[in-house]
Amino acid sequence: MPELRRRTEISMLETARHFFDRAAEKLGLEEAMVALLRYPKRKLIVTFPVRMDDGRVLHFEGYRVQHHPVLGPTKGGIRYHPEVTLDEVQALAVLMAWKCSLMGLPFGGAKGGVRCNPKEMSEGELERLTRRYAAEIAPLIGQDVDIPAPDVYTGEREMAWIVDTISMHNNAQFMPGLVTGKPKVLGGSEGRDTATGRGGFFVALQLLEHLDVPVEGATAAVQGFGNAGSVFAVNFHRAGGKVIAVSDSKGGIYNPQGLDPEAVLQHKRETGSVVGFPGADSVSNEELLELECDLLVPAALENVLHEGNAPNVKAKAIVELANGPTTLKADAIFHERGIPVAPDILANAGGVTVSYFEWVQDRAFYFWSAEEVDRKLKQFMDRAFRKVWHRSREEKVDLRMASYMVAIERVAEAARARGLYA
Repeated sequence: MPELRRRTEISMLETARHFFDRAAEKLGLEEAMVALLRYPKRKLIVTFPVRMDDGRVLHFEGYRVQHHPVLGPTKGGIRYHPEVTLDEVQALAVLMAWKCSLMGLPFGGAKGGVRCNPKEMSEGELERLTRRYAAEIAPLIGQDVDIPAPDVYTGEREMAWIVDTISMHNNAQFMPGLVTGKPKVLGGSEGRDTATGRGGFFVALQLLEHLDVPVEGATAAVQGFGNAGSVFAVNFHRAGGKVIAVSDSKGGIYNPQGLDPEAVLQHKRETGSVVGFPGADSVSNEELLELECDLLVPAALENVLHEGNAPNVKAKAIVELANGPTTLKADAIFHERGIPVAPDILANAGGVTVSYFEWVQDRAFYFWSAEEVDRKLKQFMDRAFRKVWHRSREEKVDLRMASYMVAIERVAEAARARGLYA
């Protein structure tokens, strides 16, 4: 969200390592295990040419990072953004490893990205970039090795191009399990497009229940009314909750009596923004974060909750739909203030969970109904939340540390079981 200045008290990678180190110490992990799991297993940097529509040839830099595949093939999205860096991709790969482990999935973590500005590129340019990037990372990709998915500014279209490109490099053998987040006609799953927001909603229901706050009449402010944020808001409203504020990159809207997220979504489709929605007051992204509510849901960029605004947050609890929305210092402040935070590796894990469902369906060539996908997603999210809540109370730690402990413990157990190949 352009109007929000990125505050980098400490990088996302350093933050991920900080929590890993703390969890490893609490778990009493042996030194060799810490050394094995603290860093990614593979980091690939590629530079490749793309012919633009005007005939120029520009060079782009791309990345693919894989954390340790001790539980199975690695899994993670591909993002297109002008500020993508290797450090960011490394951090997201590590977070994906813990996310997959926490959810009980048979995956390690991975992430990929290309430094580009997709908003300034035509569809033809994006297709040529995607196919060339796919060819460059092809040696690391496979349905039993590493399975990409959509991320920032990528979607079904890009995943279809990747499947086609790598399939053509393998004697035209169609491999639907190669990526997830594909069009349904190519083996995509029901429910994949709404999975992150829907999974976050299930976590929110569990959190409210464990805090003894009835969902009927509970209030939520959602910063970031994109795919995940809007899906969360619609589901929360349908469950009887009140969505009092939402925002996007152009600003936000606020009504203490509650908004109709479906009407707001229609307004955004027609105008390009939530701003100007009838019957609501204007609110900035920064002001939204400090509104009084039961749930604050950051669903946009990283580092939006920081040392400067954390003391002013009035929410009873926070559900992190975005990756890394809370800085290290803000996290400490929320812990001191007794504000529970459902962390990103738990709250936004619905996307990778339904990606796992898609991969399973692709391997079996047998596809489930939307109702079946939703039922299974709720089972996975509820189970993970209960494990985290129990560990939090047992170890007297916050939900973030409990999530890391549950996730890292499982990966370490698998690594010990596999032993050392030397």
